[in-house]
Amino acid sequence: MKQWLSALLACVALPAQAGEIWVTNEKDDTISVIDVDTLEVVRTIETGERPRGITFSKDFSKVYICASDSDTVQVMDPETGAILHDLPSGEDPEQFVLHPDDTHLYIANEDDAITTVVDTQSRTVVAQIDVGIEPEGMAVSPDGKIAITTSETTNMAHWIDTSTQKLFANTLVDSRPRHAEFTTGTNELWVSSEIGGTVTVFDVATQKEKAKIGFEITGVNRDLIQPVGFEFTPDEKIAFVALGPSNHVAVVNAETFKVEKYILVGRRVWHMAFSPDFTKLFTTNGVSGDVTVIDVASQEALKSIKVGRFPWGAAMRPTKSKT
Repeated sequence: MKQWLSALLACVALPAQAGEIWVTNEKDDTISVIDVDTLEVVRTIETGERPRGITFSKDFSKVYICASDSDTVQVMDPETGAILHDLPSGEDPEQFVLHPDDTHLYIANEDDAITTVVDTQSRTVVAQIDVGIEPEGMAVSPDGKIAITTSETTNMAHWIDTSTQKLFANTLVDSRPRHAEFTTGTNELWVSSEIGGTVTVFDVATQKEKAKIGFEITGVNRDLIQPVGFEFTPDEKIAFVALGPSNHVAVVNAETFKVEKYILVGRRVWHMAFSPDFTKLFTTNGVSGDVTVIDVASQEALKSIKVGRFPWGAAMRPTKSKT
C-alpha cells in the first residue's frame, strides 16, 4: 500500500512549493504560522476571542477567521497580519465554508441554530437559514449548488440549495456530527459523528446513505475514538480522519471504506491541512498544544511542532519560494 501511494503521489501531487500552515489557537486568541519546509513556527498573530474555523480566499490574499467568542468573522491580510474588517456572522460562529464563487461565506452559528450566508464583497447578510440545534460542520459541493450544515444535537446533515438559500433535505447521522466534505469524482458527501464514532457516506444525487465507516484501535477505549476533521488526498482514494481523544489519525481507503492504518499523533487531534504539494499533512492536537506532521507517502508521523494553547483549525497558504 505504501509503495502504491508513493507512486501515486509522485504523479498527482503539485510541484514542490513553499507554503505555510495557519493554525488557530482557541485559548490564546492567536494564529501560529508554520513554514512547511522548516517545520517551525515563523509567526504568531493575534486574533479575536476564541479563533476556530479558518479559510483563505481563492487567491490567498485574505484569510477568514471565525472569532467565536467575539461573535464575528474577521478578515485579515495574511502578509501583514492586520485585520482589514469584520463580517456580520451571527452569534458564536464556529465553522464556515467559502462558496466556489469566492464571494459567499456559509457560516454555522452554534448558539443560534442558523446558517448565516454573508456576501464578503458587500459585507452584508444574504440569508439566515434555520437548521438543527448546535450547527457546526459546513461544506459546499464542488459545483457550488449545495451547501451542508451539520447539527450536533439534532444529529442531522441539512442540505441547502444555494440558488434559493433554502433547505431541501435533512438526513440523519450518528450522534454529534462535526465535519462534512464533498468528493468530486464519486459524488459523495462524508460526515463525521464524534460521539457516534463513525463517518457516514451519502450519495449526493439521492441523499441516501451509501456506507458507514467505524473505527477500532487496539488498546484504546471505544468511547475515546471520536471522528472529527478529515481530509482527502488529491485523487480522493485515501481519507485521513482525525479521531479526537484517541490521539490517532485513521487512514481510510475511500473506495472500499475500510480503515487501513492508524497513525499515533498528539492529544485530542481535531483538524488537518495538507502542504501545497500534498506530501505532508499537519494535524491540530488541542490538548497537547502541538501540531503533528505526517508524511503522506509513508503514512508516518515525522515531527511534533509546539504551537499555542488548544490548536483547533488549520489552513494551507502557498508562498513564494525562498530560492
